[in-house]
Amino acid sequence: MENSMLDRIRVAAGYIRQHVDKIPAIAVILGTGLGDLVSHIDIKAELDYKSIPGFPLSTVEGHSGKLIFGSLGGKYIMAMQGRFHFYEGYDMKQVTFPVRVMKELGVETLLVSNAAGGMNKEFRVGDVMIITDHINLFPENPLRGRNDDSMGPRFPAMTEAYSHRLIDLADGIAREDGIRLMHGVYVGTQGPTFETPAEYEFFRVIGGDAVGMSTVPEVIVANHAGIEVFGVSVITDLGGKDVKEVPTHEEVQRAAIKAQPVMTHIIRKMLERL
Repeated sequence: MENSMLDRIRVAAGYIRQHVDKIPAIAVILGTGLGDLVSHIDIKAELDYKSIPGFPLSTVEGHSGKLIFGSLGGKYIMAMQGRFHFYEGYDMKQVTFPVRVMKELGVETLLVSNAAGGMNKEFRVGDVMIITDHINLFPENPLRGRNDDSMGPRFPAMTEAYSHRLIDLADGIAREDGIRLMHGVYVGTQGPTFETPAEYEFFRVIGGDAVGMSTVPEVIVANHAGIEVFGVSVITDLGGKDVKEVPTHEEVQRAAIKAQPVMTHIIRKMLERL
């Protein structure tokens, strides 16, 4: 990794330390329609992305663009209210810059959420799916380029990209509280087009259960940096050759917001037990 990138990471982390009294070891990235989780956080500090040196700005409706610090589930956390996407025109280093800054600040655990289209025939709109693995179909990898061994290994293993420990924790909560919680493989694509029926079928045939336009780059960098990851998707629409409905961003947001109580409950309970 270029020294200039390391410098930008350290400058951003330094700015955050100057403006926040306490740095948490747990971070949450909130995706489309899931930003309302912030209303459940006892906020102690918040920083606009535009004020943090080196941070991109989100251009997507539903992504507010704030770094929130406060308590949820009895744990002090950092929450990204809004994320960055490859389809917005950012390169992968920019998309994953916040995760690098998290590592520099000492974050050890990352909870990632997103909205996704489902192709698993058992899924229903509004289901919450724990991500057990992913298939990376992005045309770029955030680790491409010269590797800095101080940031992570040249060839990081992705065998357990999503922590089995954290998946077991979420499953236990769902069983206790009678929550319908699905499992599946997330397919990451660059977007910004929604998938064609044939693409949905292709993703299903190669082993995918849901598809979206985020998360995979962040998870790759978090694993490279040694951060434990938990990922969860809200199934906001369904796709395939037998599905006639045409998805829209507004429908995706509405479905994600509808699933907000389940998401909030699971994440809060997980934080209580971490």
